[in-house]
Amino acid sequence: MTISWDLIVGGFGLFMFGIKFMGDGLKAVAGDKLRDYIDKYTSKPLMAVAIGAIITCLIQSSSATTAICIGLVRAGLMKLEQAAGIVMGANIGTTITAFIIGLKIEKYALYFVCIGALLLSFSSKKKMRYFGEIILGFGCLFYGLNIMGDALKQLKDLPQFIQVAETMGKQPILGMLCGTIMTGVIQSSSAFIGIVQKIYESGGMTLMAAVACVFGSNIGTTITGVFAALGGSLAAKRTAGLHTLFNVVGTIIAMILIVPYVSLVETISNALSLSPMMQVATAHIIFNVAATLLFFPFMKQMCALVKKIIPGQELERIDVRIDELDPHLAHTLPASALNVAQQAILKMGGVVEENLVETQKFLNSKKPSGDDVDLIKQSESLINSLDNKITEYLMIIGKEEQLTEHDASEQTLDLRVVKDLERIGDLSLNVMEFFEMLHEDNGAFSDTAMKRLNEMYDLLRNMVKQSLAIYQSKSFEAYVELCKDEDRMDILEDTAREEHFARMQRNECTSSVAGSVYCDILGTIERMADHAVNIARDSVEVQPHSINDNQQ
Repeated sequence: MTISWDLIVGGFGLFMFGIKFMGDGLKAVAGDKLRDYIDKYTSKPLMAVAIGAIITCLIQSSSATTAICIGLVRAGLMKLEQAAGIVMGANIGTTITAFIIGLKIEKYALYFVCIGALLLSFSSKKKMRYFGEIILGFGCLFYGLNIMGDALKQLKDLPQFIQVAETMGKQPILGMLCGTIMTGVIQSSSAFIGIVQKIYESGGMTLMAAVACVFGSNIGTTITGVFAALGGSLAAKRTAGLHTLFNVVGTIIAMILIVPYVSLVETISNALSLSPMMQVATAHIIFNVAATLLFFPFMKQMCALVKKIIPGQELERIDVRIDELDPHLAHTLPASALNVAQQAILKMGGVVEENLVETQKFLNSKKPSGDDVDLIKQSESLINSLDNKITEYLMIIGKEEQLTEHDASEQTLDLRVVKDLERIGDLSLNVMEFFEMLHEDNGAFSDTAMKRLNEMYDLLRNMVKQSLAIYQSKSFEAYVELCKDEDRMDILEDTAREEHFARMQRNECTSSVAGSVYCDILGTIERMADHAVNIARDSVEVQPHSINDNQQ
């Protein structure tokens, strides 16, 4: 007997393409809302479960949801306890594909392909093209399943396959291992369960073997999350560990109870006259919902156990690590990736603020140590590193086609803000070098000169803090107040410069270095203030209507 492997492989490829294409279209349509839901509602465990289920329904992949979740944990946007809810919800959401497949609507697949292709080809509106992607992906999914299913039916007559299927029916653990390995290889539990549904429908395996494969796919789907966490932060590793623990323990319990569980599924199937494919879908749904209900009350205990299994001290949020900016999140959900980048920018701003504090301390130190210099240089090095990482990450996000116009504007703003913060860091280092030159020369500024410098520095630090607040709030009123501070800074610089020239005329400057670098320091502080204003101005210009409304 000849097996049509070309139809199996080609149909599977079309099936996988359909899942991805439909998921991409759904993400493009709902990206902003998903980001808002994640930010607003994951603080409550039950809502986190719901959000995890919704996201997985939309992007058609529990593995992708877990990888996104890991990216958010890496960036400090959620805690492990919040991630636990999303992971549990993802296991529920992933059952939607098996349910849809069980409806057996593949005979309409080519109609969906036609409608989706027409929308993609002839629609001028971006949102309609996204809907075209969804419909086309939906059609490709079922057409590929139909092609693959017809070819898979031939397997039931293959002696070797019959032997393997019978063995899995008698020894379900082999079916579980098959589901684990195959799902890990193809990186999609939905795709593997779709294949199992088709084989079971053709009579190629028993319900016992099919259910065991479904259980195994729940372990295999954790592979993506493990890969996403490799080399990552402690929080990322714990999130992947939590997902693995949840699915492995749930599967072990289910395998112990597989005989009565299969009897339950058969009873429900007979009562509701379910089709073979819907029977597998029902087994998948009941298992994942029951596992979530079972483990939900013990969420805190599971998180505590994971922290013991993967020990370590979590870092303070101000320490922004390289692995926090997850490229996978940028590709799978750019809108959320932007939020991650913005949180990193705020952390970068915190480093800049701290650097200004240390530089001012250095100014006022009578005998600064080498450690003080190293601290400022390390801080500036961190700012440069963040500049490179965040800029690279924003460039990755900018290449994603599903980015909305608003998100594209936010991405441009973020690039500008990062560069302004980086310039403030550079200039802060320059000021420190001027101070260092003064200390090495054993020189000193007069009390009046020091008073002016501290006044300017205090104002600068306040302006940087205000600019970062405006970056978050986009408040035009706050920007107007900041502009007043900029005028005050200009006045302070002019006053300090004129006073310095007056002291030089009176021969009050005993240090040649002090006389030389004082105006350079004044100008550098003023330039840092200008960059702070740039951040605020660019931020409010993202929302031109608010500007116009306030100017009328």
